[in-house]
Amino acid sequence: MEFSHAPVMVQEVLDILQPGPRRRYLDGTLGGGGHAEQVLANSGPNGQLLGLDRDEEALAAAGERLQWFGGRVVTCRADFTKAGEILGEMKWGKVDGILLDLGISSYQLSSTERGFSFQSEARLDMRMDRRQTLDAFQVVNDFPVNELEQLIRDYGEEPRWRRIALAIDASRREQQIVTTRQLAEIIRIAVRGGQKTVKGKPRVHPATRTFQAIRIAVNRELELLETFLKDAYELLLAKGRMVVISFHSLEDRLVKRAFAMWARDCVCPPRIPQCCCGWSKKATVLTPRPLLPSSEEIRANPRARSAKLRAVEGL
Repeated sequence: MEFSHAPVMVQEVLDILQPGPRRRYLDGTLGGGGHAEQVLANSGPNGQLLGLDRDEEALAAAGERLQWFGGRVVTCRADFTKAGEILGEMKWGKVDGILLDLGISSYQLSSTERGFSFQSEARLDMRMDRRQTLDAFQVVNDFPVNELEQLIRDYGEEPRWRRIALAIDASRREQQIVTTRQLAEIIRIAVRGGQKTVKGKPRVHPATRTFQAIRIAVNRELELLETFLKDAYELLLAKGRMVVISFHSLEDRLVKRAFAMWARDCVCPPRIPQCCCGWSKKATVLTPRPLLPSSEEIRANPRARSAKLRAVEGL
């Protein structure tokens, strides 16, 4: 299957990053290279970009898409928490712009063997980096029920977390849960019984949030994002800009909180009469409220509907 992923909010990204010649950029979630292609095209003739991704197939697709830029682009199979280390090895140190597009690609969702979606029958997998050992099969079949409850509640924001976790536990005691549709059916029955619709109307599949939760757990998505956001401002040159596009509230909350902290002059508790934290402002928030995709983009690409874009400018 050809790797496909429509990059979201491309014009908004370009408007904020303002790509130009003799500048360097980091795309920490390269995917199929859609955003990177536009950044490179708008930073000619000598702008450069480092693209990182955990997915080997995404890197291969991006390499083919970006081959026309020659030595202006470097790609590496790594997650974005390794960005500082890699930039140091490249002697770049800091960059003029950083982009994270945290969405899962259309290819990953549609590729049967990747096991991300319950729309097709596949072995439970969900690994973005297929070098790692932990996969969705192990989460579903081996995690203690209390851990299942916690991740479905916290990562999926699923109100029926206990019922779903207990149903999974009961089923796996009878036999292993191997495939995506097998798991989705267990969840559907637990939530709706025998009904496939509610009051005659089709609704979002009851397994949607649980699948999201398992994917987040398998790929440590929130953990990696939180790690990156601790000191990512150190990767920006003066007046360099960072754009993060998130697709669910958990990601957006982490980004909003980190950017707000970077914009503060002091992080001492309010009761402290005199500042003693040693903190200083790191960046200026460019988006007091997140930017959202236009109605035209959502019509053209429905998967963009949950995107939220936040940005900061380094000092």
